Amino acid sequence: MKDVVKIGTVGEERFVVSAQHLIDFAHEGMPAILCTPWLIWFLEHAARNAMLPLLEPGESTVGVVINVEHLAPTPPGAQVVCRARVIFTDGPLISFQFEAHDEHEKIANGTHKLRVIQAARLAKKVAAKMHK
Repeated sequence: MKDVVKIGTVGEERFVVSAQHLIDFAHEGMPAILCTPWLIWFLEHAARNAMLPLLEPGESTVGVVINVEHLAPTPPGAQVVCRARVIFTDGPLISFQFEAHDEHEKIANGTHKLRVIQAARLAKKVAAKMHK
């Protein structure tokens, strides 16, 4: 990494809920709403965005732990803001607290850990699994 990760560093990811982000069982009275797996995807990217300016060439990040509480439904067309704030660092392991809000309320909160890794080393491990 180019620099030490500072406690309080924030990353953000914004999106508008579209058809691809909705639960796939919206029928028989169940409304079309943002599904939790897509929400997690955006929350993880908020954490990654906090780290991108600090990564050296060849470095990347991988998520290793995620704890999400999906608090409220969000309909199609709503704008969502996901923010992740660094709360602890232990070498390449970075811990975040995050929240997501739509235009009306907080829709999620939780914690996340990601690890800064060497992309080539990870690619080597993946290649070894593919050849077995």
